[in-house]
Amino acid sequence: MNFTRFALFTALAFSSAAAASARSYAAYKGAIVIDAASGRVLFEDNADAVSPPASMTKLMTFAVLNDRIRAGALSLQTRVVIVPADQRAAPSIIDLKPREVFPIVELVYAMMLHSANDAALAVAREVGGSVPGFVRLMNEKARALGMNHTTFRSPNGLPPPSRRISDGDLTTPRDFAILCRYLVLNTDILRYTSVKNRLFGVNSRFPPTPMLNHNHLLGRIQGVDGLKTGYTAAAGSCLSATALRNGRRIIVVMMDSPDAKSRDLRVAELIDRGFATAAIIQSVRPVDRPTRPATAAATPADPSEPVIRFVVPR
Repeated sequence: MNFTRFALFTALAFSSAAAASARSYAAYKGAIVIDAASGRVLFEDNADAVSPPASMTKLMTFAVLNDRIRAGALSLQTRVVIVPADQRAAPSIIDLKPREVFPIVELVYAMMLHSANDAALAVAREVGGSVPGFVRLMNEKARALGMNHTTFRSPNGLPPPSRRISDGDLTTPRDFAILCRYLVLNTDILRYTSVKNRLFGVNSRFPPTPMLNHNHLLGRIQGVDGLKTGYTAAAGSCLSATALRNGRRIIVVMMDSPDAKSRDLRVAELIDRGFATAAIIQSVRPVDRPTRPATAAATPADPSEPVIRFVVPR
């Protein structure tokens, strides 16, 4: 048996083991695993299912903010004066008070670690002139990235006043993987999402507010350094995660798990198996085929290249 056949045989056995172990875990609505450098899909299961992203929405809020900073419209040190409208964001808040003043960088940490909905509102108002104006920028960015099954209606992922799912933020695991890949390749998002804990408002309020990152995979799963959790009753438990091992980065997006523990177990498994699958694919790639450079948005894989996917039943 030559090496290529052996690798393929190993992948099939690996798939069976993945399926067996996955049966003990709870379900999810949709999931996808991609290689960050190439955009190659390593695993997908119902990856085009439309669902609310909950607080993962704040990743697009960061993307739009990053664009405005790069354009010179403002900086991380731009000071934001909190207004009463910024407080309409319970339950996950950093408890902003009217007339408090914070640099944007503090509000970004609050969004990424504490998932502070009030901080996202303050950023949106400062950047877009108004929350509706900022949401327009979010949807423009989504179209530019090719997130064609995504609609944003808030900067923080909170349910709409009507409580109808169709009236709120909607996306798919595949679309969100595009956004995550864009962020890790083109921004410094990991500067924030890799931090486990931090004090908010050290120079602006007394006492400062302790923040603990909601991503419980940090420090527990090898290489994990982002990105963002999410939860609402309609969205279930969601997570966009990324990990770096031996120079290779994997991105996992999982949406609508029944609880955070089940979600974290499944995402951790998909990270491990995603790295294993990527290594197998690399081992059977023809040695004389040049690799494609990474681009800002995910690109379709070359169908002539070997693709090995494992199946994890829901």
